Amino acid sequence: MSNDLRVNYQTQPSQYKHWKLEFNGSVATLKADFDENAGLRPGYKLKLNSYDLGVDIELNDAINRIRFEHPEVRTVVLTSAKEKVFCSGANIFMLGVSSHAWKVNFCKFTNETRNGLEDSSAHSGLKFIAAVNGACAGGGYEVALACDEIILVDDRSSAVSLPEVPLLGVLPGTGGLTRVTDKRKVRHDLADIFCTSVEGVRGKKAVDWRLVDQAVKPAQFAEAVQKRALELAEKSDRPADAKGVALTPLNCKIEADALRYSNVAVEIDRAKRIATFTVKAPVASIESAQNAIETAASNWYPFVLARELDDAILQMRTNELDIGTWVWKTQGDAANVLAMDSALMANKDHWFVRETIGLLRRTLSRIDVSSRSLFAFIEEGSCFAGTFLELALACDRSYQLALPDDEAAAPKITVSDVNFGLYPMATGQSRLARRFYDETPALEAVRAVAGKPLDADAAFAVGLVTANPDDIDWADEVRIALEERVAMSPDALTGMEANLRFNGKENMVTRVFGRLTAWQNWIFQRPNAVGEKGALKVYGKGDKAAFDWNRV
Repeated sequence: MSNDLRVNYQTQPSQYKHWKLEFNGSVATLKADFDENAGLRPGYKLKLNSYDLGVDIELNDAINRIRFEHPEVRTVVLTSAKEKVFCSGANIFMLGVSSHAWKVNFCKFTNETRNGLEDSSAHSGLKFIAAVNGACAGGGYEVALACDEIILVDDRSSAVSLPEVPLLGVLPGTGGLTRVTDKRKVRHDLADIFCTSVEGVRGKKAVDWRLVDQAVKPAQFAEAVQKRALELAEKSDRPADAKGVALTPLNCKIEADALRYSNVAVEIDRAKRIATFTVKAPVASIESAQNAIETAASNWYPFVLARELDDAILQMRTNELDIGTWVWKTQGDAANVLAMDSALMANKDHWFVRETIGLLRRTLSRIDVSSRSLFAFIEEGSCFAGTFLELALACDRSYQLALPDDEAAAPKITVSDVNFGLYPMATGQSRLARRFYDETPALEAVRAVAGKPLDADAAFAVGLVTANPDDIDWADEVRIALEERVAMSPDALTGMEANLRFNGKENMVTRVFGRLTAWQNWIFQRPNAVGEKGALKVYGKGDKAAFDWNRV
């Protein structure tokens, strides 16, 4: 893809066009002040704090900076710098002129960003308040829903609403429906009224319906928000006096058919529609001492790895739509990967290590929900151990080379403590638990070999790899597997993979992604939404949508 069309996920506060970030002790305030003339693509204006992907890239960056650069922050207040409007949601004209793939990827990234707020609340002691000081519609209310609490100004005009169904013929695509029921526990008949009304709900009624937590008169609003922010901050264990870790610019070299970072490389074979991700182990053993971790700071290997891997996934997902199969490889000394795991486990309660684990957890989760076929190839020189083994466990299939005549060169995999729950999937399960359906005998068999390097036959015997071809069959077997895969329908594969990867109990997060993958994906292609007379296309033009009244 040409560089002028590429989406860059790297930014910093001095480059923000849409958010204002302020710090006051344990409370950070993120003010939405979207520049209507600074859309990521031409053809629309971001009026009334309506957002596009560029707005959410900045939001994601701002939250990461709070996580890492400001450990003293315990509560984040999201509010608006504009009069009478909090956020009017995703920009409708942007959606109207965007391709189907762009719309779905936009929704996926915004979902991940909102899920990230809840992830930090659950794991890192960082709490979020939506101080809704104006009209709050669609995706704007979905941002608020991702916060721990919502405080609405009771000024007789400000309301919360999810008007996508009646106005646009689509769904609240960043978790709105799911959070209204699963998180806010709004009664389903009231939710039915709410999601089919344009005007929304305000004041005491919004509180009574559980759509918000408080409705406060304008004169007391700022005081009420500050009071609640400080109350939530008191319950957090984020350190008041720790030194933050800077998110320094990533060193990524973008080539015509490759992305190159210090620890991650992506090679693209356009003819075969395959990308090969190679993740490199640390070149030296990582110390577990906290002072060594704090001294390394921005250069600490697990932190750099997580940032590079996250950026590579996002770039490939957005900028390389035709590359439907991702092959995962690793390179280096497994002992150094296991030393990294030991450092993570020994210091998992240290704020910086905890945040790094969180970034790794969310990054690995991005792999799970990416609509790409995922294959792991475990070859000579591989180091699929511990944290790196999670890459293989995330894949749809894994192939490990057997070298029966050369034990020393035979690639090994190693299970470590981190594989039993440090990086849960969206389901809350570890990838091992997902793999074996939480069945005790299978998991105990894996625990029995934890810490031991397993060759292809040993790994296959306990069910950790899909196939164990020897060096005679290896080239043909992996070639045929890839050729067969890339020849199949991408649509069918996306649906199949999403179903098979999340085979356990459903929860709010899996339902959010499931509804996006299935329902919104389908609705975004229907003429009732995106046809010439579809609701999304005619919005704002004065025309009435023309629906096909057949129920499908």
